[in-house]
Amino acid sequence: MKRRFLLAALLALGASASASPSPAAQAVDHGQMGQTWPIIEPDLMSIIKARLDHAQATGKLDELNQRFMAKVKQRVMRPVPVSGIARAEVTRSWEFDPSIVVENDIRDHKGNLIAAAGQRVNPLATSVLSKALVFVDGDDVEQVEWALQHGSEPQAKIIFVDGSPFELMKTHQRRFYFDQDGKLTSHFGITRTPALVEQQGEVLRVTEQAIARKGAGA
Repeated sequence: MKRRFLLAALLALGASASASPSPAAQAVDHGQMGQTWPIIEPDLMSIIKARLDHAQATGKLDELNQRFMAKVKQRVMRPVPVSGIARAEVTRSWEFDPSIVVENDIRDHKGNLIAAAGQRVNPLATSVLSKALVFVDGDDVEQVEWALQHGSEPQAKIIFVDGSPFELMKTHQRRFYFDQDGKLTSHFGITRTPALVEQQGEVLRVTEQAIARKGAGA
């Protein structure tokens, strides 16, 4: 009986020691495993400054600035052409309804309701398109000549989809525009030039016009 009790006590003591080891039992020195180094993170701003100082000292910074300015000037003088636009080979025309659906109530400064949310509003019902919009490839001389026939600057706004509007401003002494990122041609669904947008009542008439090529049939 005493032996059984002593054996049980020893087993219980062993289990307790295994489950909750003493701090002394955990602190084991395994020796040096290998060479170690402190973690050093370089200062990014210091690296950038050092490179800029080096570029300034060697003259490369001025060269980079000049190249950057040249690219900016080139992009301003000749913007990125509108993609997906080709010369019109056949004439086609369609109506474009500029109406929009008002998302929120529109009120004047006195709180009077001008348009309610969900209402369909056509801006041409109360205003007019002051100028015809003429879209052309500015590198195509025939298209530019066709555009110029649609009136002076107060009557028509000539908008390039390619080419340099600034170069032709000097030649024709009038203002030209550029369809940046193709926002206008995309809005009207224009894929061919020359194209004309004019008001007809409360809609816009969009026409992609096929024009004769000089020397054709000669």
